[in-house]
Amino acid sequence: METEITLWKNRSFIAYLSISFLNAFTDLGHKIIIQNTLFKIYDGTELRIYSAIIQAIMLLPFVMVFTPAGYLADKFPKPWIIQISALIAIPITLLITVSYYLGWFWPAFMLTFLLALQSAFYSPAKYGYIRELVGPQKLAAANSAIQATTIVAILGGTFIYSLLFEGILPAHPQTSSEILQAVRYLGFLLVGGTLLEFSLTFRLPETRPVEATLHFDFKRYLRAEYLRENLYAVWSREGIWLSIIGLSVFYAISQVVLANFGAYLKDVTGGTDTRIANGLMALSGIGFILGSLFAGKVSKNYIETGIIPLGAAGICVTLIILPLLSDYLTLAIVFTTYGFFGGMFVVPLYALIQYLANEDQAGVVMAANNFIQNIFMLIFLGVSILLASLAVSDRVTFYLLAAVTLIGTVYALRKLPQSFVRYLVASLVKQRYRVQVVGMKNLPSTGGVLLLGNHISWLDWAILQIASPRPIRFVIIRTYYEKWYLKWFLDLFQVIPITAGGSKNALEQVKNALQAGEVVALFPEGHISHNGHLSLFKAGFERAVQDTHVFIVPFYLRGLWGSFFSYAAGKYRTGTRSGRLRHITVGFGPPLPATTSAAQVKQAVFETSIHTWQHYLENLEPLALSFLRTAKACGGQTAVLETRACLTYHRLLAGALLFTRHLRTLFSAQQHIGILLPPSAGAVLANLTVLMQGKTVVNLNYTSPLEVISASVQRADIQTILTSRRFLKKLENRKIDLTPLGEQVKLILLEDLGEQISSKERLWAYLQARFLPVWLLRSLYFHKSRLDDTAAILFSSGSEGTPKGVMLSHANLMGNLKQIAAILNPNEEDVILNALPAFHAFGLTVTTFMPLIEGIPMVCQPDPTDAQAVGRLVAQYKVTLLLGTSTFLRIYTKSRKVLPLMFQSLRIIVAGAERLSEEVRKSFKEKFNKDIYEGYGATETSPVASVNILDILLSYSGEVQIGNKPGTVGLPLPGARVKIVDPDTLAELPVGEAGLVLIGGTQIMQRYLKDPEKTAQVIVEQHGVRWYKSGDKGHLDEDGFLTILDRYSRFAKLGGEMVSLGAVETELTKLFDHPELEILAVAIPEQSKGEKIVLLIAGEVDTDSLRTQVLKSGINPLMQPKEYLKVAAIPKLGTGKVDFTAAKRLALK
Repeated sequence: METEITLWKNRSFIAYLSISFLNAFTDLGHKIIIQNTLFKIYDGTELRIYSAIIQAIMLLPFVMVFTPAGYLADKFPKPWIIQISALIAIPITLLITVSYYLGWFWPAFMLTFLLALQSAFYSPAKYGYIRELVGPQKLAAANSAIQATTIVAILGGTFIYSLLFEGILPAHPQTSSEILQAVRYLGFLLVGGTLLEFSLTFRLPETRPVEATLHFDFKRYLRAEYLRENLYAVWSREGIWLSIIGLSVFYAISQVVLANFGAYLKDVTGGTDTRIANGLMALSGIGFILGSLFAGKVSKNYIETGIIPLGAAGICVTLIILPLLSDYLTLAIVFTTYGFFGGMFVVPLYALIQYLANEDQAGVVMAANNFIQNIFMLIFLGVSILLASLAVSDRVTFYLLAAVTLIGTVYALRKLPQSFVRYLVASLVKQRYRVQVVGMKNLPSTGGVLLLGNHISWLDWAILQIASPRPIRFVIIRTYYEKWYLKWFLDLFQVIPITAGGSKNALEQVKNALQAGEVVALFPEGHISHNGHLSLFKAGFERAVQDTHVFIVPFYLRGLWGSFFSYAAGKYRTGTRSGRLRHITVGFGPPLPATTSAAQVKQAVFETSIHTWQHYLENLEPLALSFLRTAKACGGQTAVLETRACLTYHRLLAGALLFTRHLRTLFSAQQHIGILLPPSAGAVLANLTVLMQGKTVVNLNYTSPLEVISASVQRADIQTILTSRRFLKKLENRKIDLTPLGEQVKLILLEDLGEQISSKERLWAYLQARFLPVWLLRSLYFHKSRLDDTAAILFSSGSEGTPKGVMLSHANLMGNLKQIAAILNPNEEDVILNALPAFHAFGLTVTTFMPLIEGIPMVCQPDPTDAQAVGRLVAQYKVTLLLGTSTFLRIYTKSRKVLPLMFQSLRIIVAGAERLSEEVRKSFKEKFNKDIYEGYGATETSPVASVNILDILLSYSGEVQIGNKPGTVGLPLPGARVKIVDPDTLAELPVGEAGLVLIGGTQIMQRYLKDPEKTAQVIVEQHGVRWYKSGDKGHLDEDGFLTILDRYSRFAKLGGEMVSLGAVETELTKLFDHPELEILAVAIPEQSKGEKIVLLIAGEVDTDSLRTQVLKSGINPLMQPKEYLKVAAIPKLGTGKVDFTAAKRLALK
C-alpha cells in the first residue's frame, strides 16, 4: 500500500496550491490593468507592439536571474525561497498602488518588471518543491492540480479585474493617467493578495536542510559559466531537454497569440470592451484546466507521454482555424479547444521533467526550464514585433504559428512513436482495465534498468509500458516476433527477439541497451503462467547484467490473472471481474544491484507482490457485502448442499435477511457473537447474519473442555451464542455437555428461531433477495463495515490455561481467500467439500468464506472423521476440491468404506493445519491415484501462507510449469512472502540456509485479543510490511519452495491444535509434587495426529504410576503425554540451558 497521503487531504499541498493561486492572481491582476489600458488607448500596429512589449517585460527577469534562482532553490529549503519571494511582493504592490493613485502609467508599466523579477526567483522553488512535497508517484496528478490552479487564478484574475476595470472606468477616458487614477482602488486588491500569500507560506513544511556544499561565485555568474553548466545539466539529459523545448515552443506560441489577438479582435469585430477580449482569451484557460484534468486522469499514478503528440496536433489544427473566424461563439469554441489540447500537451512534459531530474538538481532544471521558455517567448515576441512593424497581418502571423506547431507535431511523433502507439493501445485497454501503479518511485529516472517480474498474460507488455514513464524494450520469443502481422508493430517498440537455443546474441543486445541507459523488460519465467503463480526463474539475465552497473527493478503484475488474455479458468475469470472494469495493479520494488541472483530476484518479486495486493485490497469490500454481490450475481446457482437441503444463493441470501431481521435488536448492544455449530447450512447462515450486522463472529471450539469454552466466552465478552438443539444433543451423545453455557450467556437455538418465522415472511424475504438491487438491500439490511474492522476471532485450544484469541480483519480474510482462489483457479464444474469446522481458520476461510464469495458450490459434512459420509458426499455431488488435515486424509485412506471410485471426481486435494505424513501421501496415492498437495500456514496468517499446486504441461513447448515439490510446503501465495531469518537478529539468511520462518502479506492477523505483549512477541514490521514470526525452522530452495524442518518455539501441533510444551511441564510439575523430579516435554512425529508428546523424566520414580496419576487428574487430554521416557539426566548445554536437540534425539530412540 502506498504511504503518500491523498493529495486533496494533504494540508501542506492545499496551502501550496493557495500560494500558487495568489501569486498568479496578483501578477495577472496588474498585467490586466496595464494591458486593458493599452487596449483602450491604442489600435493596430501600436497595440500589437505594446502588447508584445508588456509580455516581454514579464518574461525578461526569468532570463536574467535564471542561474541564481536555480542556485537558491537547490541550496536552501524551497519553502524559504517561496516565503521570501512572497514578502518582497508586498512593497512592490504598494509601489504599484501609489502609481495608480498618481496616474503614473509608465512607472506602473515598468513596475511590472519588478513583479516579474519576484516571480522569477519564486518559480524554480515552486515547481521543484512539488516532488519533495508529494513524491514521484503523484507527480502527474500534482502537476495537473498546480496547472489547473494556476489557470483558475488566471481566469479568476482576468474575470475579476476586467469586470472591476470596466465597471469603475469613466465612459470615454482620454489618457492612460486618467484610466489609472479611475481604477486606483484595485491596487489594494493587489496588496491584500500578497499579504495573504505571505501568511500562507508559514504552512509549508521543510522537506530538506540547507545544502552546505553549494556555493555561488558572482564572477562565474557574470562570465555565464553557471549558465553554461546549468544548460548542460539539461542538455545532457535528452528527455529533460526535449520536454523543455516542447514547453518553450507552446508557451512562446501562446504569448504571440495573446499579444496579437486584441488587435485582431478589434480589426474583425470593432469591439473595444476588454471584458469580451479578455473573456475570449480566458476561455483558453478553461480549456487548459479541462485538458490538464484529462491529462491527470489518463496519467493517474503514472506519466502518460502518449498524449503529447495528440496535444500538439490539436494545437496545430486550432491555430489553422483561428484566422478564419470572426464571430464570438466560434472564437470561444476554438480558444477553449486550443487550451484543452495545450493542457494535454503541457502536463506530461512537466511531469517528465520533474521525474527525470535528480532531487538535488530539481531547482537548476526548473530554472533552466524557465530560462529556455522565456528565451523562446522573447524571441517569438521579438519576431511578432518585427512582423507587426513590417505590416504583416494577424492572420499570416497565426498561420506561421500553425506551421511551427505542425513541425513540432511531426517531430513529437518521430521521437515518441512508442508513447503515441502506447497511448492508443492504452485507450483501448482502459475500456476494460483500470491500471494503478505502486512504487513508481523505485523506478530510476535515468540509467540502464532491467525490469524482471511475473508473466501472467498476453497483455503484460502493454500494462507494464503504460505504468512506466520511460520507454521499455521488451525481450520477446522470436517465433512471435517473426509473425508478419506483428513484426512492424513490435519494431516500433524496438523489441529484442530471443530463442531458447540462441539466447547469447539476444542477451548481448540486452546488455548493450542497458549500458546505453535504456530500460529493458524480461520475463525470467520464459513463459506465461498457466496457474497464476510464479514459475521457475531462469538465470539467463545474469549474463546480461554481468560486469555492468545497471539496476535490476523487480515488478509484479496483479489482476491480469483471470482476464481474457490469461490462462485462468472460466469460473475464476468471472469471479475476478469488478463490474465492467478489471482492476490491475503494477508494483515496482526497490532497485537491486546487477549482482543479484535469480533466486534473490524471485524473492524480491514476492515481496513486491505484497504491496500490490495491499493496494488491491483497498478496492475490495467486507465479507458480508462481497457475499451480497456474489449472491446477486449467481442468483439461482447452488450455494450450499447438505444431506437434507440444497440452498441457492437467492435462498441463502433470503435466509440471512430473515435471521438479520429477527436478531438485529438482540445484537445491537453486542459486538462479539459466539457460534457453536458444525459445518452446515446453519453455520453458514449464522456467520453471514453476524457479519451483515457489522459484528464479529467467534466460532467456538466445541471439542474443547467446557472450562476452555467458558474462558473463551468470557475473554471475548460474548453475551449471545448461536447454536442448534439438534447439535447440542449430538454432542451430549459424545459425552460433551455444553448446556451449562446457557447459565453464562444467552443461547439462541436455530430451530426456535426458524419456528418464529412465518411463511409470509419467508416469501417476502425471498422476493427481496431475488429482485431488490444490491444498493437497496445494502441500505436495508447491511451494517456499514470497514475492511480493517475485526471480522472473526479464533481461539486456540486453551492449553496454557487462558485461551488465546486471534483477531482477523475483513481485509485479512478477504485477502487470503482471494489469494487461495487465484491458486485454485476454480472452473465451472468445481464443487468443494466443507467438512472442516469454522472454529478452525482453515475451515472458516478456505472451506466456508472462500466458496461463498467465489461462487463455488459447497457440500457440508458436519463430521470430517465420518469417512463413509465423506466418501458418499464426494461421489454423490462430484466434489472436485477436498481440503483437510493429514489426520482426516489418513482416516479416508484406511477406511474400507471409502472406495477408490468415490474420490474419482477430485481434482485437487490439499493438506494443511499439520505436517503431512509421508506415509499418508503414499497410501492416498496408492488407493485413490490422487496426489496430495501440502500447504502451510497458521491461524495468525488467516491461515494459508504457502501451498503446493498442480504441475502443468506447457503443450506448445513441452516444458512443465512446476507447482509441486513433495516434501516442501510449496511457494508463498500471491501477495505473500516467506523470509528465512536469524532467530535472534532477524537478519535475512541466504537462500538454502535454515532459520526462523517469517511470513509477510495481507493476511497477517491484527493482533491477539487483549494481549499486546504476545502480539509484540510475534509481529514485527520491516520496510512497511508486517511479518509473523512463525516459530518454525525452515529453508527456501533456489526456486522459492519452503521446507519446514523443525520448530523454534516449543509447541506441539496435535491434529491441527497448538499445545505449549512449557504449559505441559508446568501442569505436570504441579501434579507430581516431586521436588527431586526433573521433566522435559518433547514433541516428535506420529502418524495419527502428526506429532505426539514424549515426557523425559530424570529421577527415581515409576513411570507407570505417573501415567496413571495423569490419566486420573482430569488434565486437558491434549496436554497429556503419549509416552513417558525415563532418562539418567535431562541433556544440558555448557551454559546450563537445556539441550533441546539432544533431548529430541533421546525421545526418538
